[in-house]
Amino acid sequence: MTSEGRAARGRRNLGLFLRFGIVGVSGVAVNLATLVLVNRVGADPDLAVVGLPLTDFNVRWYHVFSTIAFLVANLWNFQLNRSWTFRSSGHARWFAEYWPFLVVGALGQLLGLLLLTALMHPGSALALPTDVLDDSTGFRTRLYWGQLIVIVVVTPLSFVLNKIWTFASVRGPRSGAPPSQLVP
Repeated sequence: MTSEGRAARGRRNLGLFLRFGIVGVSGVAVNLATLVLVNRVGADPDLAVVGLPLTDFNVRWYHVFSTIAFLVANLWNFQLNRSWTFRSSGHARWFAEYWPFLVVGALGQLLGLLLLTALMHPGSALALPTDVLDDSTGFRTRLYWGQLIVIVVVTPLSFVLNKIWTFASVRGPRSGAPPSQLVP
């Protein structure tokens, strides 16, 4: 590939990343709005829901709240990425693209739950400070800041995996695009 071709591909990828970021910002708003809602109507986020067998760890309500927020935002982001970022809605059935997107998101959510646990657990080296984030107001709620940190950490991985697998793989030769445009 020529240097001009590489530069054009770099500009295309930057444009995709920027659109992905705009969709992501809207998804962050959906995620956090959902998280605030379930946090307000649900149980104390620090309470244990169920113990993990053979460990001293528990699934806590904040894990459940984070997962609900993820699922709502995942659907939101998928539809916007499908129709606007990757413009793949004419290339494959909705479910054919959604399941890989959900799998990529679920991998990110699992990593995010591990990070969220480290941020929320008082004995963790990564624990958010409870003197500043004392849960007295929305802006001082550890769960909300933890969720934001998780989103920032997981987003680059999500972009790369969705570009390479979810939206590129379903287009394949049917899209009419030269193979060089489908390669990340």
